[in-house]
Amino acid sequence: MNKSTITIDVLMDDNKIPETIIWQASDTGADQSQKAKALMLAFWDGAEKAALRIDLWTKDMMVDEMADFFYQTMMTMADTYGRATNHAELVDEMKTFAKDFLVKFRAKQLAENKAD
Repeated sequence: MNKSTITIDVLMDDNKIPETIIWQASDTGADQSQKAKALMLAFWDGAEKAALRIDLWTKDMMVDEMADFFYQTMMTMADTYGRATNHAELVDEMKTFAKDFLVKFRAKQLAENKAD
């Protein structure tokens, strides 16, 4: 059996707000740790039938970056769900929602920028 290790280090300020997220995975082929501005980590507890999650983002994560992060995460979640279930219609609905989310975010951002 092979073992893969993922290490995540979160450096926080005095108020316990993440300033830096650094991660490394043994199977990536990358020799050095990588920086990230945000992370979403989820585990499925089969006994409790519940998702256990950690969502973190650094102080310098911009709102438009967060929207892109959510859009890309929703799209890859749809792909993963599709590979696991072969429910193509539901995958399409998930991707449509993700695309609509991004369009609405961009419209909201444009409206807010015009108001400034």
